[in-house]
Amino acid sequence: MVDLTAIGERGRAASRRLRPARAELRNRALCAIAAALRKEQASILKANAEDVACAEKGGMSRAFLDRLSLTPQRIEEIAVAVEKVVSLPDPVGLVDGGRTLPNGLRLYKTKVPFGVVGMIYEARPNVTVDAAALCLKSANVCMLRGSKEAIRSNIALAGVMRAAIASVGLPEDCILLVGDTTREGARAMMTLRGYLDLLIPRGGAGLIRSVTENATVPVIETGVGNCHTYVDYNADLPMAVEILENAKASRPSVCNACETLLVHQEIAERFLPMAKAALDRYPVEWRGCARTQAILPGILPATEEDYAAEYDDYILACRVVDSFEEAVEHIARYSTGHSECIVTGDYAHSQAFTAEVDAAAVYVNASTRFTDGGCFGLGAEIGISTQKLHTRGPMGLEALTTDKYLLFGEGQVRR
Repeated sequence: MVDLTAIGERGRAASRRLRPARAELRNRALCAIAAALRKEQASILKANAEDVACAEKGGMSRAFLDRLSLTPQRIEEIAVAVEKVVSLPDPVGLVDGGRTLPNGLRLYKTKVPFGVVGMIYEARPNVTVDAAALCLKSANVCMLRGSKEAIRSNIALAGVMRAAIASVGLPEDCILLVGDTTREGARAMMTLRGYLDLLIPRGGAGLIRSVTENATVPVIETGVGNCHTYVDYNADLPMAVEILENAKASRPSVCNACETLLVHQEIAERFLPMAKAALDRYPVEWRGCARTQAILPGILPATEEDYAAEYDDYILACRVVDSFEEAVEHIARYSTGHSECIVTGDYAHSQAFTAEVDAAAVYVNASTRFTDGGCFGLGAEIGISTQKLHTRGPMGLEALTTDKYLLFGEGQVRR
């Protein structure tokens, strides 16, 4: 097993140099990363092709292969995302207006980096770059531990980025890649107290659960997305079809994709055939309740496990509900607190839905696919928090900072 303590020591040393680095230098490093990704595209794609070939031999799903695969277009999108981070305001050092305490002390609150941020994530090579870029912009060192399926891609990407930041004078250890992809290595990273200031898991429910249950360092829980789309009794049905198609089929492997469709019984017989016709353009497998099966003969029955599942695939669970209240109750029972949508023409229902549904993002007449750092104007995101402490929803730069109080006096002592 890799000596994570030694890696942690390197991270701490790099953090001491990165923390005071001016925003201009951090932005130069990010520009160097974007340029290097484009220049080294061929070597990155070669490494990724080897990962994909191994995953295909291992019988991985279409959704998994989609998350793992890089293309010239995706590398360009990753580079553009890094450049967008450059254009964002620097979150470090922001100071509030301050106030004078009764004892004469002048009190200010400022934003500072956490220090060393760890990431444990699955087969998403883009996360390697997104996390590194956001950490660098916010003056945090990142310690990255991806999955074994993406190890060649991650080694290539990390090598390109480390060389790029070293070229502008920052320590290459501002970006650290943990090469140990064993479960034992992951557990050791979860307990790296004194070296990691924050740990962010990004992946499926099993990974998130393992980290939250076993970590002894502070954790932000992210990503598990059992997202619902509820079509109300007086919804604009063509609009609802378009929203559902986008939420389910535009990219089913991501955490903001729709997994369960709820339909009010008054419009089910009209809406469900329309929805199925639209989704039949994709290899979507329907699993429905008895009433859904009666309207759409031949689809599979939905089980309790289906309604609780984050498929990350072309699978859709469906349930016909008697009322708005039953839809909200279903969401309360099965939601993971990520993103939920109502399609309705009833203003009172839209207001009740936004008030009653407990999720990081709640939509009225729009696709859940918008839950994303870029769509929210945050630049590349490091994850989508589904917990309530510190931060919630897409995590951009501000979420990677914490507070420090600064006090200026003239010899005051507490008596």
